[in-house]
Amino acid sequence: MRKNQVTITDLARELNVSPSTISRALNNSPFISEERKRVILDLAAKMKYSPNQLALSLLNKRTKILGVVVPEITSYYFSTAINGIQDKVGSSGYKLMISQSNESFEEEIRILEAMALVRVDGFLISPSSNTVNFDHLEKLRDSGFPLVIFDRDCLGFDIDKVVVDDYSGALQAVEYLIQTGCKRIAHISGSTNLSTAKHRKNGYIDALLKNNFEVLEELIVCGEDSSSESGVASMKKLLELEELPDAVFCYNDAIAIGAMSVIRENGIKIPDQISLVGFDDEPYSSYFKPSLTSVWQPIYDLGLLSAKILLDKLNTDVEDMKYRFEVLKPELVIRDSSRKLKE
Repeated sequence: MRKNQVTITDLARELNVSPSTISRALNNSPFISEERKRVILDLAAKMKYSPNQLALSLLNKRTKILGVVVPEITSYYFSTAINGIQDKVGSSGYKLMISQSNESFEEEIRILEAMALVRVDGFLISPSSNTVNFDHLEKLRDSGFPLVIFDRDCLGFDIDKVVVDDYSGALQAVEYLIQTGCKRIAHISGSTNLSTAKHRKNGYIDALLKNNFEVLEELIVCGEDSSSESGVASMKKLLELEELPDAVFCYNDAIAIGAMSVIRENGIKIPDQISLVGFDDEPYSSYFKPSLTSVWQPIYDLGLLSAKILLDKLNTDVEDMKYRFEVLKPELVIRDSSRKLKE
């Protein structure tokens, strides 16, 4: 059975003073003598008094809780971003309420509505792959909730955002493949709804055009999702072509790993016959045979900066602060799955 929590009234009854006197002493009021404060604080410690955080939040009109919504919690990418958020928020007195949408637009709406009902102070949101309508986010913004969109951009929706320069990362990767002598470079894309997939595909296309390569639709395969299974299915389609690609740039590492398994099963040598490049630089990428060339993203910093922007909004009285759009730079990490530059 749960014990009754000690209240200010209990302390007041013990010392035969008013509850307001106890409250002022606990809040270090200058109108209470130091001796009286010491007596009250000693009793509070003895009786194991702790303030009612819910009551304090209602009094201050803040819950000191931030809502975090991501497509999935268990992936390396989003768990690392959450670590960055937690490390920034940890010393601020705020707590996190974390939930995952499982890439469902409907679930994302339900989660945000539930968090709004318990009056979280602000939101950090990475939209689902099926989020193409932003009415629910506009509703939150217009209701006075500060929110920061991170990782996946909501194109056309005006709010604070922190993203990685996916376009630049893709451009780096494909230009490197071209520099190593690859002539027929394929691309396995992610979901067409994702801003990250669109930017990476655009980077791939522009790298080809910049180097006077023809963009061939047969070499661009759109995966159903971002999984290794999608990489398997997409790579099988590419291997059915009359002329095989000599390089494949993949939307992410999971897709690249799926593609790698199909390439190896067909007796094709990596990178001698097909170079392979992923995106995200997941920890497992360096342990595959061959180790995977990939585009590293500053994921931890993404979470850290997103949390900082939200805290800045919560800790300022300025209502017309301009929205920030921060873009972090990725880097290509070269390993054994791609050919080396000729010396």
